[in-house]
Amino acid sequence: MNTSSSSQQRCGSGNASAGGCGSKTTSVSRGGLSRSVIDKVAQHPCYSPTAHHRYARMHLAVAPACNVQCNYCNRKYDCANESRPGVVSELLTPQQAIRKAKAVAAAIPQLSVIGIAGPGDPLANATRTFDTLEGLRSALPDVKLCISTNGLALPAAVDHLVELGVDHVTITMNAIDAHVSAGIYDWVYLDGQRLRGRDGAQALIDRQLEGMQKLIERGVLVKVNSVLIPGVNDVHLPEVSEVIRDMGAFLHNIMPLISKPEHGTYFGLNGQREPLPYEVDQVRELCGGAMPQMSHCQQCRADAVGMLGEDRSQEFTLEQLAVESEPYANVMQRRTRIQAALSTQGASEDDDACLVAVASQNGEVIDQHFGHARRFQIYAVSSEGAVRVGERHVPLYCQGESDCDTDAQMDTFNTMLDLLTDVDAVFCARVGMAPWQQLEESGITPVVDYAWQPIREALQQWWETRGQAEGSVRKIQGRRQQGVA
Repeated sequence: MNTSSSSQQRCGSGNASAGGCGSKTTSVSRGGLSRSVIDKVAQHPCYSPTAHHRYARMHLAVAPACNVQCNYCNRKYDCANESRPGVVSELLTPQQAIRKAKAVAAAIPQLSVIGIAGPGDPLANATRTFDTLEGLRSALPDVKLCISTNGLALPAAVDHLVELGVDHVTITMNAIDAHVSAGIYDWVYLDGQRLRGRDGAQALIDRQLEGMQKLIERGVLVKVNSVLIPGVNDVHLPEVSEVIRDMGAFLHNIMPLISKPEHGTYFGLNGQREPLPYEVDQVRELCGGAMPQMSHCQQCRADAVGMLGEDRSQEFTLEQLAVESEPYANVMQRRTRIQAALSTQGASEDDDACLVAVASQNGEVIDQHFGHARRFQIYAVSSEGAVRVGERHVPLYCQGESDCDTDAQMDTFNTMLDLLTDVDAVFCARVGMAPWQQLEESGITPVVDYAWQPIREALQQWWETRGQAEGSVRKIQGRRQQGVA
């Protein structure tokens, strides 16, 4: 996740917003991004061309080891004043990472994404990474999770990532030709062997492509980072763009090599120069004919905190973290209100605005049973329309075909209710009688009348119908009051 986004993305030879970039992928149509993809990235400051102005990100440094030695990388600690990938001030345990994440979420309501990007490779530290992701998913159900990886260990990790709701993954892929790649990496450690040269390079490329294919087949958005190295892969990167486009990647982020000698990298110590700004622009333009390009990457530290372009990590060192005093459910509701206002340009603060939860498998239609939902999309609905403002991950209510309404499910339902307590209605394809009654008793309206209909149109129609009904009730009450008077 060592990226940022820009206010513009280059499509072909021109510039366009994210909604206008075409690509031959499963999630990006030739006419532009699908509505569900736009929704997925709308609050991700490292993916959306507009979100970085409004939303914050956080990197958790829990992964010290790496299974690939890049010639441009030197992982360092205690470098508070140095901002580049691989640098952190504190290496965290999963437990410390979760504690820190909760503190940051409470202090920075705009925080929308937490990623693991190092200082090594997250999937080369699988136990630490997945313990952290599992803890975050439970403790912060409203935050997006993502990882940035070199892809060597990705194929075996895809299923677990998807189970945890990780639907944004960045793969650092500097070449798709082993001859080129061999000049970028010293070694690749795979299956107990240290591979060098073209053998190591080809093993890495094969697993990167395999992992990317599996992710895209599962509906995960894939962004590819490539480090531009003059004289090594600069001419080759347009070919990389074409291949990842055909694979179904979402964005290509070409980053300039950092190779100052004081950083102690192989390239830095051996005189490999950094690209000039115009060279970066030229390569991005060439690659832009195939793939939407990001052009404002900050090449963030592996423990960065805050909005893109700022780093507040030193405000949240372990010794500075306050003892947790407020239940996260309260924090989450406050965060949702603030993020709703950001997403809707203040429309969510209108008197007629309300929050609703939607059970949807693909983010486009209302097609999921209440008890089968592992996440609910949260929408702000008002006279301005329906705008997706976040999501909430919930425990699975139905564990089988016939036990959705049993007493054994009540603890799970109560947890779900705590996570949905601030919404006015829950939209789903079906809902059992017991949860229906419990929702109503809690002041939440279950709605199944719009099953299999497009989400936005359904929510807007419901809101208009609701407003008309409330207006009729007010008229009747007014007449009764006049009659009494």
